Amino acid sequence: MTSETYAFSADINQLLSLIINTFYSNKEVFLRELISNASDALDKIRYQSLTDSSVLDSDSNLEIRISFDKENKKLIIQDSGIGMTKEDLIKNLGTIAKSGTKAFIESMTAGADVSMIGQFGVGFYSAYLVADKVTVISKNNADSQYKWESEAGGSFVITNDDTYELKRGTMIILNIKEDMVSYLEENEIKKLVKKHNQFIDFPIYLQTVKTRPVDDNSEEIEEKKDDTPEESSEVKVEDVEDTPKEKKTKTETYNDWDYINQEKPIWNRNPKDVTHEEYANFYKAISNNYDEHMDVSHFSVEGQLEFKGLLYIPKRAPMDMFESSTKKINNIKLYVRRVFITDNCEDLVPEYLKFIKGVIDSEDLPLNISRETLQQNKIMKVIKKNVMKKCLELFSKISEDQEKYSKFYEQFSKNIKLGVHEDTTNRTKLASFLRYESSKSGDTQTSFDDYIGRMKEGQKGIYYITGESKKSINNSPFLEKLKKKDIEVIFMVDPIDEYVSQQLKDYNNHKLICITKENLELNDEESKDDFETVKKDFEKVCTHIKSVLGDEVEKVVVSNRLDSSPCVLVTSEYGWTANMQRIMKAQALRSNDQMSHMMSRKTLEINPYNKIIIRIKEKLEGENNESRTLNDLVHLLYDITLQSSGFTLDDPSTFSNRILKLINIGLGVDDENEEEMNELPEETNNNVEGESTMEQVD
Repeated sequence: MTSETYAFSADINQLLSLIINTFYSNKEVFLRELISNASDALDKIRYQSLTDSSVLDSDSNLEIRISFDKENKKLIIQDSGIGMTKEDLIKNLGTIAKSGTKAFIESMTAGADVSMIGQFGVGFYSAYLVADKVTVISKNNADSQYKWESEAGGSFVITNDDTYELKRGTMIILNIKEDMVSYLEENEIKKLVKKHNQFIDFPIYLQTVKTRPVDDNSEEIEEKKDDTPEESSEVKVEDVEDTPKEKKTKTETYNDWDYINQEKPIWNRNPKDVTHEEYANFYKAISNNYDEHMDVSHFSVEGQLEFKGLLYIPKRAPMDMFESSTKKINNIKLYVRRVFITDNCEDLVPEYLKFIKGVIDSEDLPLNISRETLQQNKIMKVIKKNVMKKCLELFSKISEDQEKYSKFYEQFSKNIKLGVHEDTTNRTKLASFLRYESSKSGDTQTSFDDYIGRMKEGQKGIYYITGESKKSINNSPFLEKLKKKDIEVIFMVDPIDEYVSQQLKDYNNHKLICITKENLELNDEESKDDFETVKKDFEKVCTHIKSVLGDEVEKVVVSNRLDSSPCVLVTSEYGWTANMQRIMKAQALRSNDQMSHMMSRKTLEINPYNKIIIRIKEKLEGENNESRTLNDLVHLLYDITLQSSGFTLDDPSTFSNRILKLINIGLGVDDENEEEMNELPEETNNNVEGESTMEQVD
């Protein structure tokens, strides 16, 4: 047995330190790397056998075996792949020491991108994460058996060694570090194989220790008492129960091989050959969910880029779906050639679709040195685009079943709405999945497409109103004229709808129009000339109300959107709605500066055909046009309008006092401050006497 020592040309200790501390976030990946390398070796011999079947004569079984030597703290991984010649051992396991490695280490120290060394195949060196010594024994059909050995120092040794006789393939022996002995446990290895390598094409066998019963045929010799006549003259008679003796058994331990990756990737099969039960069982396995899935998309993409996938929609949304941004972005597991890479890849689907569960298996995706970090490249972008397309197709398929889609929308409507807000590329398509109740739909929900189909001729766009609840907006003064004209209005009552409406300006060339904002056009039959005349008649009323309210409103104008209500408060076209202001006020971390910037000034629109407004006009045209009670009435009317328009009162106590005063007058109750009122100057008393707020309302 001869051995030769080869020196690494680079500082291997520094390099291994770089690998351990930079590339691998979890030491358990060593097993994934070594099994993946074994699978590659098996692939090579299988491809060779397609043109030359004799290469399998040395060993026809293509498999991977994992065994233990706990006493000596050794983990052994063996494959029957192509194996390596002496030259291959020097070349393949010394690649990391080629010229340029030193420069790479220096560039990494300077902060270069780790993905730049994707060209180096150093997955083998991850073994030193858990081992202080690695031995590689390999046999290729074209050469003798050789052993490569290194303790991660400055050199490795090549020996012509036949201690372990291999038919063909490679055996890797890891001398496990003292603090890594957990990787010598069967359960730990099974868990890691199931996580990372359960779907590779070749069987993986794990050496296990089992027990079995062994019949014990030896009978115990009972000690017999020597009862002689001298010692005992009496004869003892005992009742003996006639029962058979229990046969005693012993157990023995023995080594066996467990086939631990029997579950095959169903995404590689034809969808027609996969049953619903198989889809359901696979979904439960990858999601740890006891419930079945709602629907599934099984697809493959071929051409210049090849990948296959399974995408599942759960029946129920996770309870903590929107709780924390630190949790995994999604639940789609990424495989490259059946080897698990990650289940936390932000580049597969956007955050709003993180409820989607499934598997993507690529044949083309290049990885960097550790297989953990994906290189940013065009292939990843193409995969994401196709995954997104399949998700939208799946939503469309579900939407064809109204009952099924109703359940889906109940669980994931917020995700769809978040997508409309964030995803500019797919905004219109996502908007087609939105469902809302409307002024004509009753308790059923309608889509934008259905709404457009019911639009009246000449209608300007899609009218909508936002609010806290359907009940709070169903009788809103904003709806009066629209209902009279038989125009449908969509009710948006989810807080996130405010954000949706900010981004979704139109849908299929139909503008979305908020009926609570200014400049609302309703195609009134009334001529513009008539309306201009009415505006001129009530100009004095508008001026007086503005002077009374002061900075509470930006302006007071005559409205063309009201039918019966006396007035309404509208916001500017580009400012927050009343509902949005309510939502923002409820934010614990709100910014007061932002609030003051975005809270648009209110415009009070009055109804010139309402009796209250007409009576105010008459009072203003009379002698006592500066009466205090009239001003109180204007403030009271403003407070009432504030609430009916969806705003909140800034000073509820003042509003309550005005209402109590109104109640006192209506009931004829003497004012508690009547004596103080009598002591007021005569002009003030004159203004108060003989005027009743109730009369003003009448």
